[in-house]
Amino acid sequence: MLIVFYSLLMLRVGRCTDDLNFEMKTVEVGHDVTLTCARQKSWLSTKLFWIRLVSGNMPELLGGTHSFDFDGVNKTPRITAKQGDGTFLLHVSEAQLSDTGLYYCVTVKSLHMTFVGGTFLRIQGPEPDVTAVIQLPPSDRVRPGDSVSLQCSVLSDSQNKPCPGDHSVFWFRAGSDESDPTFIYSHGNSGAECETSLEARSPQKCVYSFSKNVSSSDAGTYYCAVATCGEILFGNGTKLDIEGLNMWDLQMATIVVFLLCAALVISLIVISYLSYTMKKKSCGCCNGAVVETNASDGQQRQQRAEESLTYSSATFTKRKPRKADRKTVKPAEAKMTYSDIRTFVRD
Repeated sequence: MLIVFYSLLMLRVGRCTDDLNFEMKTVEVGHDVTLTCARQKSWLSTKLFWIRLVSGNMPELLGGTHSFDFDGVNKTPRITAKQGDGTFLLHVSEAQLSDTGLYYCVTVKSLHMTFVGGTFLRIQGPEPDVTAVIQLPPSDRVRPGDSVSLQCSVLSDSQNKPCPGDHSVFWFRAGSDESDPTFIYSHGNSGAECETSLEARSPQKCVYSFSKNVSSSDAGTYYCAVATCGEILFGNGTKLDIEGLNMWDLQMATIVVFLLCAALVISLIVISYLSYTMKKKSCGCCNGAVVETNASDGQQRQQRAEESLTYSSATFTKRKPRKADRKTVKPAEAKMTYSDIRTFVRD
């Protein structure tokens, strides 16, 4: 089957016929549905195929047959392709939500492909229990670097749960340039705070929060989407405007920075001057102290020297010459003789 399908992809695709039949069908989950494609009997080498296109998946070949009567049947667990009276039928039993998509009937003749008919099949599930998706804008102004918390309140009927499992909640952002929404976050199974009222027939309220530190590029509209019962319900959206710094704020910031730098320079100059003055004063005091100390030491040494001086006095005693001396010594040659020396030490 896959070989035939990939062979079809390599064929030259022709235009759709002028009488292409395109219709829409809606079927409840679990019901059966049959799609019909006209078949013109011919002994030529003409083949017919059913192809299904589902969003997010590759094209799927469901079955094929010949233009002439042929008893062959292509069958999968829930899908059967077979010939009818002048028709080529596709039968889907117990339809599921995943069967929603485009179904095409294609004829191939001499390597030429023609789309004969198309059907958009919508499988409708039970009505979701979600009654409202409410979003509230941030209460405070938002600036770059702030932490912003966006909240999404989901109201649901707690007594009526037609679909199993919890709600799946997603966040999308559409840029300020009106670009397509992009997916940014998904909540886990335990990412909500739910409150159930005790009053009868009162909806259950679950609050989902999404927080982030924003920058100027995060401006835009944020949407909360709830997936349940095969459907996606969007909230009203929260527009996030991020205030940038205006020219006045930039000028004030520049002035403040300049003043701080000037104060820092002046402080350094004052500190350097005070340090130099104190150092100079300290050196002057040290020199004076050294001089005074040297002078004092000199005076003390001089005083000690003076105190240590020894004063001596000579006592002269004139001796009378003897007779023999008078005769032999000339008067001019007479000598004086010291009798003794007395020493006086000053205390």
